Amino acid sequence: MVLDKKQVMRITLTLLTGMALLGCKNVDTPDDHKEDIKPNIVFILADDHAYQAISAYGSNLINTPNIDRIAQEGALMEEARVTNSICSPSRAVILTGKYSHVNGMMNNGTRFNTAQEIFPKILGRQGYKTAMIGKWHLFNNPEGFDYWDILPDQGHYYNPQFIRMGKDTVYNGYVTDVITDLSLNWIEKNKDQPFCIMVQEKAPHRNWMPPLKYLDKFNDKKFKLPENFYDDHEGRQALQRQLTSITGGYLDIRYDSKVSCDTCAVTDVNWWAPAEWKREIERLTPKERKVWDSAYAKEAQAFAKLKGEKEIIEWQYQRYLEDYLRCIQSVDDNVGRILDYLEDNDLAENTIVVYMSDQGFYLGEHGLYDKRYMYREAFRTPMMIRYPKKIPANQKIDAFTLNLDLAPTFLDYAGINIPQEMQGKSMKALLSSKEKDTVAWRDKVYYHYYEKSFGSTAHYGIRDKRYKLIHFYDPIDSWEFYDLKKDPTEMHNVYDAPENQQKIQELMAEMLKLQQQYGDEEAIKLNSK
Repeated sequence: MVLDKKQVMRITLTLLTGMALLGCKNVDTPDDHKEDIKPNIVFILADDHAYQAISAYGSNLINTPNIDRIAQEGALMEEARVTNSICSPSRAVILTGKYSHVNGMMNNGTRFNTAQEIFPKILGRQGYKTAMIGKWHLFNNPEGFDYWDILPDQGHYYNPQFIRMGKDTVYNGYVTDVITDLSLNWIEKNKDQPFCIMVQEKAPHRNWMPPLKYLDKFNDKKFKLPENFYDDHEGRQALQRQLTSITGGYLDIRYDSKVSCDTCAVTDVNWWAPAEWKREIERLTPKERKVWDSAYAKEAQAFAKLKGEKEIIEWQYQRYLEDYLRCIQSVDDNVGRILDYLEDNDLAENTIVVYMSDQGFYLGEHGLYDKRYMYREAFRTPMMIRYPKKIPANQKIDAFTLNLDLAPTFLDYAGINIPQEMQGKSMKALLSSKEKDTVAWRDKVYYHYYEKSFGSTAHYGIRDKRYKLIHFYDPIDSWEFYDLKKDPTEMHNVYDAPENQQKIQELMAEMLKLQQQYGDEEAIKLNSK
């Protein structure tokens, strides 16, 4: 049979259409390989943000709706801890996935060895664009990032200086807003490929200077003193020598309480505070300064009327919490800006968002501000993780997680092999498994703090679900043991109680195992003395 021209064309078109339809089964469409798309990573790190000041953790001090969103739409880590409660070491642990004695950053002021492996370097070799914006605080220029714009040292709250790719830069505005602006600008330019950005806040670090819009917030609130505010530190030698207590008078009237006072005493530990306050307040523009002075005039008037040491201490506590929480309110606002941007740009589903602090912080517990110690408020850190594509919403995870675990977790979700030298554990199975109880996980955590600044004492320790054992070793030598079921606020050191000796020996043996596992040779030697 001879086909005419039209018939030939119809048959040819039919065959081509059929082949195309068959071929579609083998075409790499977005849906076919949706699981293979690498997640974006937005890591938000606050500085000294206490879990007691986050409403997702049950805080009655402040409402943090935007930070809470991350927990509500993902997982709240209820038992997150740090390995060394101080700024620079914690940041190094997060980057490397290794304990301080291994990554070399044991205290503030040491220069971080940027030649070592960090997770952003690994991500960069696997096709990620990477950025570090905000508080770096590792005392050298970052390496392993495509872009960086960092605060020198602690940075400033108002009109802050930055170092952008090695060039000194000053930005107008409030530091938390500036960091968010810079971060969103970078994401906008890099959102068409996998990206990882570390958004690292200065707030709410001391001296807690709030944004102008919140200078009057919390004025109508009277904060209740913690039950152990007037803790006398009996039986705890290390706390008896610390210089970070509100009740001991170690908050400066000018620098911390924002009151001009030429006649106020200067403590030996805060000798630098008046000059530092002058430098900070002079960063405000004349227009900003007018608003600031007007808002704080009432504080100076209130201070002038105070009578006696107790009145001053409790007034300073209120002032401390007011400014601290005002700074956090701004952080929460800016977390909301980031989350809204991700939603508006269809990035939320495939983006891992982490919010945490570099460590916990005291909000008057034991009479303290600051961090450093292995007691609950400094040792425990807020941590929450959202990844809608992989992590079920509204989870509360009570397993012991560490800042050590972030690096391996990011690599695991990105489908990248975790280096053997990383000492943390990927939280992927813990976060994604429907049967949490089947996931093998640590039931004890090890801690080691090295600094002696502000009267602190170097110490290491172990904590399980019920007990905590701490060895303070430099410059004093003492041991502390707590039954956290009977004494959750750690007021009673029962190390010498006869009925606890067997448990103490068991914990000492477990601690030695962890020291050997993590290669903490200094602590092992101290144990043998």
